[in-house]
Amino acid sequence: MPPDRLLSQEEIDSVFRNLRDAGLSDDAAVRAQAYDFRRPDRIAKDQFRAIHSLHENFARTLASSLSAYLRTYAMVNLVSVEQISFIEFTGCLPSPTCMITLGMKPSEGSQAVLEINPSLVFPVLEMLLGGTGKSGARLTREITDIEQSVLEGFFRVVLNDLQSAWAQVTPMEFSLQGHETEPQLLQILAPNEAVVAISIEVRLGDTAGLMNIAVPSICVKMLRQHFDQQWSLRRSESTEQDRVRAFTLAGEGKVGIDARLQGPMLSLGMLLAIEEGSVLAFDYPVHRHLDLMVNGKLKFRGRIVEEGNKLAFELGPAHPIVDSKG
Repeated sequence: MPPDRLLSQEEIDSVFRNLRDAGLSDDAAVRAQAYDFRRPDRIAKDQFRAIHSLHENFARTLASSLSAYLRTYAMVNLVSVEQISFIEFTGCLPSPTCMITLGMKPSEGSQAVLEINPSLVFPVLEMLLGGTGKSGARLTREITDIEQSVLEGFFRVVLNDLQSAWAQVTPMEFSLQGHETEPQLLQILAPNEAVVAISIEVRLGDTAGLMNIAVPSICVKMLRQHFDQQWSLRRSESTEQDRVRAFTLAGEGKVGIDARLQGPMLSLGMLLAIEEGSVLAFDYPVHRHLDLMVNGKLKFRGRIVEEGNKLAFELGPAHPIVDSKG
C-alpha cells in the first residue's frame, strides 16, 4: 500500500470486523479445551471440608503433645489442604529431607507419606539430645541411621495424634514402614496418582518448619461413607442444654383445646326450619367419649368431669390418639 494512501471509513470498519470475527469461532472443536485424563480426580467438596476440619483438630492436639514431649512451647497450624498429583507433591519437597512411609490399616496395600523439613528435623534432634534447639546453623545434609533411630519417638507422637484425629471418621492405624531422604527416589505411588496433601507449620520456640502429609486420594474416596456418617451424626447430636432450651421455647407456645360432642350433620334447610319445641335426635350414646381437639386436630378422647368448682376433661384409657398426619 502506498504510504500516502488513506483508508476510507468503510475499509477501517472492515479491518476491525475481520479481527473480531477471527477471535470468535462458531466451531465447537475450536472453542473446546483439551482435557488431560492424567490429572487427578477431584473428591467431593463436603468431604474435602471434613478432611480440613479433621487435620485442624490434629494440629491442636499435636501442639500439646509436642510441648510435653520436647519440654518446650510448641505451636502447630494447618497451612493448607489440597489435592495434587504425587509427582507434584514430591517436586515441592526439599532435597535432601526426612520422609517416612506409613502403612494404613485397614487399607491394605495403601501407603501414606510423612515428610518433615530439615529446618524442623535438626532442631528437634538437638532438643531430644539435650540441647535447646536454638542453634543458628541450618543443616541440609541427609539424616544418619542413628539420628533416624533417635527420631522414632518423635514420629510415634505425631502418628498417635494423627491416628486419634482419624478415629473421628474411621479406625485407622498408621505404622512406620520405611524412610527416604530423596523425594525423587520415593516410588510408592504412580507419578500421576492423586494424593491429598496436608501442609502443617510447626513452631518450636524461635524455630519453625513444615510438616507435610500425603494420603492417596483413592483411600479417601473409599471412606466417603464414613465421612457422611460422621457429619450426619454430628448434626443429630444435641446437648442437654439444647434440649432444655427447646422445651423452654416450646413451653411458651399457646394451643387451643376444644372438647366436642361430635353428632350427626344437619342440612342448612333443616337448621333454618328449627323453631321452639323442635326435637333434635343426636343419636349419641350417653357413655360415648367426647373428642378433645388440639388446634383443630383430634388428639384425645375422654369425658367432662368436675374438679372442684371447675369443669375438667378426663382422658380415656386407650388414648392419646396419633393420626397419620401427626
